Amino acid sequence: MSLRDSRAVAVALVTVATFTDIVAYTIAVPVLPDLSRRLGASPTTIGLLFASFGVTLLTVSIPMGAVSDRIGRKAPMVGGLAALAAATLLFAFADGLAWLFAARLVQGAADAVTWVVGFALIADLYGDEERGRMAGIVMSGTSVAVMIGPSLGGWLYEIGGIRMPFLFVTALSAAAAGGFMWLRVPPTHATREIVPIRTVIGTPAIASCAIAVIAVAATLSMLEPVMALHLSTRLGVGPARIGLVFGVAAVATTILNPIYGRLADRWGARRLTLIGLVLEASVLPFLSQAWSFESAVGLNVLHASMAALAITPSLAYMGEATSAAGIGSFGVSYGLYNMAWGAGLLGGPALGGFLFERIGFGRLALVWAPVMIAVTLLIARAGRRASVARAV
Repeated sequence: MSLRDSRAVAVALVTVATFTDIVAYTIAVPVLPDLSRRLGASPTTIGLLFASFGVTLLTVSIPMGAVSDRIGRKAPMVGGLAALAAATLLFAFADGLAWLFAARLVQGAADAVTWVVGFALIADLYGDEERGRMAGIVMSGTSVAVMIGPSLGGWLYEIGGIRMPFLFVTALSAAAAGGFMWLRVPPTHATREIVPIRTVIGTPAIASCAIAVIAVAATLSMLEPVMALHLSTRLGVGPARIGLVFGVAAVATTILNPIYGRLADRWGARRLTLIGLVLEASVLPFLSQAWSFESAVGLNVLHASMAALAITPSLAYMGEATSAAGIGSFGVSYGLYNMAWGAGLLGGPALGGFLFERIGFGRLALVWAPVMIAVTLLIARAGRRASVARAV
């Protein structure tokens, strides 16, 4: 088998693609506000600019997954990475807010394509017993991107001006697109029955996985801003040290993701996702008990590690649930996964800010932990019903 036909090379390219996507998202963090101010944007407009990313992510995920089920994975991956390159190039040369919004919307669509079709390709190439390990590899790459993206953006901005970070990502995206053009992807769409989107979404196990993803994404995105506020006001932790609190946690998940992926293959992705949800809910109330910077680092590492125990196996769980239901439309399933993740990211910060302002961080954590336990019980019950139905 040549490298062009290698499954391992395909996973490596998916990892490069998702890494590039996260770098493109995070590299803009230190640059976009300055760019927006230069163009006369208000703080509200800047917020809308960042939020516009989620609009196309939510609307494009499932349709593009369905398209990839019909025409294959290669063309959408190349197209998505080309769109990412175009979006970042537009960021570099935008001379008006309208162009910035257009670039951000295209970037959200490119994110949807990259993640949905990338994981659908992995599901095509690997069976249930190996998908967890592959998901762990990809998620480790994204954890690295989360760690280095903002710093890389700031560094490139300092040495090459406001366009340099975006030009770097443009080149990285173009290189990844070239890799997928070179790769020979099996024509899975020719051998799989295309299943209606409604059937996929209506499958209990697939819907349960999506609910788990919303819960985890909402929890993580809720905690990031309110925990930063808590550390600043309660413990007097400065911005640099707050960054370290989250950065050390990202290092831990980079190491743990491949381990969790292997455990998911061995013990079952659904089971490990449920364990991760319960453990994350159990750790959550302790985050508000940090008494120093060092304790905040340790507690956040513990929480992030438990969250990763739910996230990485859930990627394999979606493929597992799709296969168990006899559905070949991995594209639609992972489109639903990505849409669920986007919904959690959009709703979590708003809900977290609302509750934090009214009841404080400690009570917020105490209130939210039972919600996660309830979600876990719902998923477990749906799984039992699905098992009984298959047995009958």
